[in-house]
Amino acid sequence: MNYLNERNCPMARLNYHHLYYFWQVARSPSLTEAADILHISQSALSAQIKQLEHSLNVTLFVRQGRKLILTDVGRRVLAYAQDIFNTGEELENFLQKGRATQVQHITLGIQSNLSRNFIESFIEPLLESEHVSFSLSSRGMTDLLNGLVNHELDLALTNRAILSESQETTWQNQLVARQAVAIIGPYGDKPNTAFPEGYRDKKWVVPGKNTDIRSSFESFCAAHQYQPEIKAEVDDMAMLRLLARDSGYLSVLPPVVVKDEIQAKLLQDYESIPQAFENFYAITVPRKFAAQSVIDLIQTAINQYANEES
Repeated sequence: MNYLNERNCPMARLNYHHLYYFWQVARSPSLTEAADILHISQSALSAQIKQLEHSLNVTLFVRQGRKLILTDVGRRVLAYAQDIFNTGEELENFLQKGRATQVQHITLGIQSNLSRNFIESFIEPLLESEHVSFSLSSRGMTDLLNGLVNHELDLALTNRAILSESQETTWQNQLVARQAVAIIGPYGDKPNTAFPEGYRDKKWVVPGKNTDIRSSFESFCAAHQYQPEIKAEVDDMAMLRLLARDSGYLSVLPPVVVKDEIQAKLLQDYESIPQAFENFYAITVPRKFAAQSVIDLIQTAINQYANEES
């Protein structure tokens, strides 16, 4: 009996041999290297890819100069191929050694200006797990969202929630952490009088406009009729940390960002800004088969956040 009758089963169109070739080409720096790995000629490999595209009626690559670039569909197909052949390798290991490796690889996208201390805390469960390996990819917001849609990323970490503006994509936002914001300055130089009197002659390095921290700081200053002398605006949290440490100016950021500098008595937490927080979100999109390690990672962060808030 032919279980893959073309009239009854669309899987008959999918040649897994061709799909394997596509997987190797997509992972390799060039067609030449992929052909070397597969021990076939470049022309034969190109023909195999063309046959796969023809059978699926899609375009998987476009050529830019000498490079093959994945199309949007190609990136989606790659995500499925990755799952298929990783599972195949696990099956092979099980048959050879009598046990499955059960090591799952996930890819996390990180908003490029996010606090490194927060990221380290978030991925700590992955570092301690023997069953998960992972990749971190630092990107701008647009690239993060594209990576989620194109199945390049399993999860994205950002400091703002994403609204679903169309029916094409549903963003799943999970608040996984919240950090209080404070005025940070050089150690031992904290004003003796309360804000704003002791801060009249101070200069500031602050987060860029259109951020929650900057908005909270501006509202705080307006409520006290204080006009800060801003020396620099910085979008990148790592650079803001360095300027807070080395410039001698005051800054506004979560103390956890500069916890090492505070412990070393290079910086000091002068005072908290009421109702000012930096929120951290885990962003995902609906998946038929969501990675269990991603689900567990988000839940661990949510539980830790809930315990800290209680």
